[in-house]
Amino acid sequence: MITDDIDQYADLFAEYNIAYDVANVDQQLSEDELLDIIDKYDGVLAGDDEFTRKVIAAGDRLKIIAKWGIGIDAIDTDAAADHGVAVENTPGAFNDEVADVVIGYAIMLTRQLHHIDRAVRNGDWICPRGVSLAGKTFGVVGVGNIGSTVAKRAHALGMNVLGNDVRPFPESLKSEIDIERVDRDELLDRSDIVSLNCALTPETRKMIGSEELDRIGETGYLINTSRGELVNQPALVDALDSGTIAGAALDVFETEPLPADDPLADFDNVILGSHNAQNTAEAVSRVNDRAVQNLIEGVVEG
Repeated sequence: MITDDIDQYADLFAEYNIAYDVANVDQQLSEDELLDIIDKYDGVLAGDDEFTRKVIAAGDRLKIIAKWGIGIDAIDTDAAADHGVAVENTPGAFNDEVADVVIGYAIMLTRQLHHIDRAVRNGDWICPRGVSLAGKTFGVVGVGNIGSTVAKRAHALGMNVLGNDVRPFPESLKSEIDIERVDRDELLDRSDIVSLNCALTPETRKMIGSEELDRIGETGYLINTSRGELVNQPALVDALDSGTIAGAALDVFETEPLPADDPLADFDNVILGSHNAQNTAEAVSRVNDRAVQNLIEGVVEG
């Protein structure tokens, strides 16, 4: 089963005698939707579908869940291990694409480009005074593949770069740029811009709440292109409403799509995305190839 349009690989699947179905899905399949069908499949090419323990246990034939992309927080990996189901993703596939968007958001926020665009479209001619990035401090929470790429771009703009991660920083990063390793609180205290680039885990869920937003402060900006649940969204709304932070750029949310009446949409100092930071023609092609290969290997060899 495939939860994306992948018909371009029909000949490759035929070569390995693999039949496939493309699920009818808007955003992702729920637990109940998967429970209705999962017993028919040896493998799944998945997006952010809810592969709970219950779903995996019901997959009597299931050999592999091939994740399209990086984040596997929607998959109960412990349950998969218990049932002998392989879980494969495509690490490193979106490094440049997501990093480009993070830096784009940083420039938009500090130079108010979104405000200027809206004003000019409405016939106004505003010239807000922005903030220079060179010499400012950029904090990266989660210095893995994407976080490292973000750090390099921030350094190239003349920014001081701080990093925080539970794992050692990649050696290649330390040899290329001057990045200072600090704990999370110090990063929040010292950074003018904070970018979240870490996985969603029990430890990182709601890692940014009222206290952390207070640390970012009234001149600081928050950028999140990772997972919406890294941020306590009501706390962020309160911080924006009180002027505790200068603004935010969010490509991900607790509930996706973001409801039209969500209070985040009321703030002019917030840039809203559609979980689209990774979406370029080149990246999609690259990830399709990797994910399909993972699926075929899991089904044939599993």
